[in-house]
Amino acid sequence: MAALAAVVCVSSGHIVKANADPSVAPKRESIEWCDIWVTGANETNLPRVLLIGDSITRLYYPGVEKALEGKAQCARLATSTCVCDPTYRKELSLLLDNYKFDVIHINNGLHGFGYSEQDYAKSLPGVLQYVKDHAHGAKIIWANTTPVRKVKNLSELDARTERVKERNRIADAAAKAQGIPIDDLFAPVVDHPEYFRKDGVHYNGKGAAVLSRAVADAILKALAK
Repeated sequence: MAALAAVVCVSSGHIVKANADPSVAPKRESIEWCDIWVTGANETNLPRVLLIGDSITRLYYPGVEKALEGKAQCARLATSTCVCDPTYRKELSLLLDNYKFDVIHINNGLHGFGYSEQDYAKSLPGVLQYVKDHAHGAKIIWANTTPVRKVKNLSELDARTERVKERNRIADAAAKAQGIPIDDLFAPVVDHPEYFRKDGVHYNGKGAAVLSRAVADAILKALAK
């Protein structure tokens, strides 16, 4: 049976500003969390892929892992930390410095709304470069951030979706500038309120399945190259 390893850590109030833009002060959320999961950590017979994101990534991860069964070992780093936060690269290093991945599928943008889009634009290119520098030759895929709907009326998009759109535009430009292909996870779900849970952020079984298929397809395409 494949070995499983899980680590959950909560950020403390201690801030270390190494490798961060000193002009962007850390902005904390009420709850901060980090979830790392590595399947088949002791096996080397298959390619290894890493899914980086937040709770949306944690939702579609099981479907992706199932789709890649027998084709790749899967790992995930799901976190509430924004690319603007100096601790983000430290979380990335926990996996990038200890495992070799063939494909890295990365998203960030639904947390850290305390940071401006200018902060996001300033921080993201450096994070993408950091991943490239520590990826040991892995193929990198950027995943666009998913929309948000109103809690009491899922038929309408929440105002935060406009910020998501702007961050997606910023991320598209940053990824393309570094030759990183984009997996658009926004378009497949934006017109489907029936895919959302009541909180307007997370997805039910139907929505998670749609995202899982999109992510798995992007990863399989990268592995085939």
